Amino acid sequence: MSSPPPASPADHGVVVIGAGVVGVATAYALARRGKRVHLVDRAAGPALGTSFANGAQLSYAYTDAMAGPALWKQLPGVLGGSDPSYRAHTTADPDYWRWSLAFLRNATAGRLRRNTLATLELALESRAAMAALLQRHALEFDHQVAGKLHLYYKAASLPAAEAMIALKRPYGVEQRLVDAAEVARIEPALADIPGIAGAVHSPEEEVGDPWRFSNGLLEVLRERYGVQASFGLDLRRLARDGTSGWRLEAADGQVLQARQVVVCTGIDGNALLRPLGVRVPLMAIKGYSFTAPCGPAAPRTSITDTSRKLVFCRLGERMRVAGVAEVNVWDPQPSPQRMADLVALARASLPRAADYDRVESQWGGLRPVTPFSSPVIRQARDGLFVNLGHGMLGWTLAMGSGERVAALLEAA
Repeated sequence: MSSPPPASPADHGVVVIGAGVVGVATAYALARRGKRVHLVDRAAGPALGTSFANGAQLSYAYTDAMAGPALWKQLPGVLGGSDPSYRAHTTADPDYWRWSLAFLRNATAGRLRRNTLATLELALESRAAMAALLQRHALEFDHQVAGKLHLYYKAASLPAAEAMIALKRPYGVEQRLVDAAEVARIEPALADIPGIAGAVHSPEEEVGDPWRFSNGLLEVLRERYGVQASFGLDLRRLARDGTSGWRLEAADGQVLQARQVVVCTGIDGNALLRPLGVRVPLMAIKGYSFTAPCGPAAPRTSITDTSRKLVFCRLGERMRVAGVAEVNVWDPQPSPQRMADLVALARASLPRAADYDRVESQWGGLRPVTPFSSPVIRQARDGLFVNLGHGMLGWTLAMGSGERVAALLEAA
């Protein structure tokens, strides 16, 4: 690998704004190509926001778009608040209605297929990029190929699940529909769970702790690739700096200059981009998770309960449980009531998967969701690139997204 040329003090080469999993992966993709990279974030360290304690599943096969024909049946519960796992908070904000109408326009069979396959393509690129990274650098982040079981409790849901398997099969995705007996064989911890009508088994799915991954990769970036990282830097304004670069102004008066900028700030991206006339259709969908010691029947396979909209992911001797979706909620602090709802849903789903009386940590995060469920990765202005809108799949799509945006910078 050739070393990047030395920079003047004012020239930071490429500044990547945002040090969640997407930003750190983007910094790696750029640095590996010989770019001089400066990674900045307003938090005290990497992956302390939405990336910190998400569901931890690397769901390369499960890329189904959020909007589809089934959404119409769910709307009364979502809007009326009767669904404990998925709620929408309606406001008069024009951006909320603009996004909501675009989301509903994507709730057709044709767009479900198109959007699912678009995300699948990126997910498979991401899986390959993750494998290549781990061949080059040994990172410890509880990474395993654990496989995944997507549980269905209604037989009426199985034909649609089978149709999705058929849609993805030509792209090399290994999935199959299994009955309750096969579920128990694959994951003995589920043998006593009643009411399972069937499941989609994805044996190649992976898991890993995104916070540990981001910290480990940042250490590699600093030591092996010369990447600078600045934390506690709250950038408030982007502006063109003459004709050759960008000026980045922080709340405390600090100023950075860069020839190229990549915005990887998740739901906060529009605050930086809107003054430049750049709009990305993002909606905050707040999610929750908790981490607890494994229980006496902790599954080793990753589990998704489609009825309660929960994911269970084993990270060593801890169980990460994530779920609950609140549309148009912009405060990341966990609500005690919603956290209690999540724990109650998890107890009802897999009562012995975790020690629910010894919850070690709680998390709330704002997932940046586009109406079409795929991220926006593009050049927005000369020298300005966006890598935003990964929704519930930021951890899954991070490595592939970094590769795509790095390719755009090389071609610019």
